[in-house]
Amino acid sequence: MPSMRDIQRRKNSIQSTEQITKAMKLVATVRLQKARTKAEEAKPYFEKMYSTINSILAHSYNPGSKYLLPAGDKKKAFIVITANRGLAGGYNANVVKLITKNDEFTPDNTIIYNIGKKGREILNRNKFEIKADYSDVVNEPIYRDAIEICEDILKDYENGEFGELYIAYTKFKNTVVHTPELLKILPIGGKDELVNMTGEENVSEADKITFMKYEPSEEEVLDRIIPNYITSLIFGTLNEAVASENGARMTAMDSATSNADEMIANLSLLYNRARQSSITQELTEIIAGADAIS
Repeated sequence: MPSMRDIQRRKNSIQSTEQITKAMKLVATVRLQKARTKAEEAKPYFEKMYSTINSILAHSYNPGSKYLLPAGDKKKAFIVITANRGLAGGYNANVVKLITKNDEFTPDNTIIYNIGKKGREILNRNKFEIKADYSDVVNEPIYRDAIEICEDILKDYENGEFGELYIAYTKFKNTVVHTPELLKILPIGGKDELVNMTGEENVSEADKITFMKYEPSEEEVLDRIIPNYITSLIFGTLNEAVASENGARMTAMDSATSNADEMIANLSLLYNRARQSSITQELTEIIAGADAIS
């Protein structure tokens, strides 16, 4: 059995750790409320942009745009959104696994636009090419950040550096449920391949009969609207990722605090047993000494 000093030292160490996890849980809870509010405020615009693009393509006879062209055999690009900090359970690893655990995506045919230091570390270990890093924006994402990221990525897309673009992020459902998602952005294959973020059909079959008229031209209109659509996707996923990160960290710190409480209780019991044993041994020695004298 460990000595009482060792048990007490271990108990004090765990108590110190418990104070840290409690504080981190409180901080994550406050940040979660703020991040969830931002995600909920951004969602209507996020969904409206989707429904607008869906409606335009549904009412177009043969929409022409550089963002609708087939991908071919070019590389695949990923916007990977993780966190700058750990201690959030499997939050960071689960996002990166969407790429590293998929045999279709290899370092030879994949480039990464990274957001989040933890994801960058894992991807670097797996030999993936980091084309650009925007880790600073994940702390407090604003719409201007999404615009700049979108402009950089679309410039590379137009230059032919990759043929498909995906976003790997964590979708926020509620405080304890966060789901890693892989969302295809480019090329937009038409209304049948658009990702429906609301889970509902936005355009009826009857509405699809009437085709849309464009001014000045179909291609110019789509080339102007689709970048706004992609920007809204990036901004929406950034906000959901931040909310998911803080939810995951709050859950992880709550679990760590509960485990610390349990360990402290067990160590207290072990300490009392060791103390009882020590007292019993001392009494036995005193009695034995008294018997020997008499």
